[in-house]
Amino acid sequence: MLDAVAGLPDEDFAQPSGCTGWLVRDLVCHLVIDAQDVLITLATPADEPVTADAPGYWELLTEPPSGDDPLDALIPRLAAAYGEPRWLKHHIDDVGSAAVRAAGLADPAARVRTQDKVLTVADYLTAYVLEGSLHHLDLVAHLPAAPQPPADTLAVARTALEAVAGAAFPASLRDADALRIGTGRRAPTPAQTAELGDLAARLPLRLG
Repeated sequence: MLDAVAGLPDEDFAQPSGCTGWLVRDLVCHLVIDAQDVLITLATPADEPVTADAPGYWELLTEPPSGDDPLDALIPRLAAAYGEPRWLKHHIDDVGSAAVRAAGLADPAARVRTQDKVLTVADYLTAYVLEGSLHHLDLVAHLPAAPQPPADTLAVARTALEAVAGAAFPASLRDADALRIGTGRRAPTPAQTAELGDLAARLPLRLG
């Protein structure tokens, strides 16, 4: 995703993203905060027993985000404060690259604390693969020329979402479609609803 952001022309930052109410620049600003969260969590070891696995990291919301959350409302103001897109590009590359390096150096079996939960590093990073893949799809939702998420990353993210759902999505659904439909980013067609069967009634999974 860092390469995708780096390659965006300046005018794309003013286009809508796949996150309702956010422009691409707002989403990229959110990604900066996500990368900071990764660094903070990997630097917050825990001695207590594990309390959550990768699926348990997520809280399932009953309603979509309204934009009233203070942090959600702050993001567009922070993004606007960057001014030129090049400064946002610089910051996400700087912090995001550091987060990737830290993830690669971390012991997968080590325990970390975040959001009042204790997880192994492996489970925490699995949850963040899902987070990052969904936001990559959000980034390119209205930018057909921008690079899509890598196929292997989408496959891992799909498996992670299926673990949250407790059920597999139909094999006929492409990974990107399973992720979008599963999280409410796109409505299924009537045929896809039929294929989803009982799972359709439990969708979308609003991850918080």
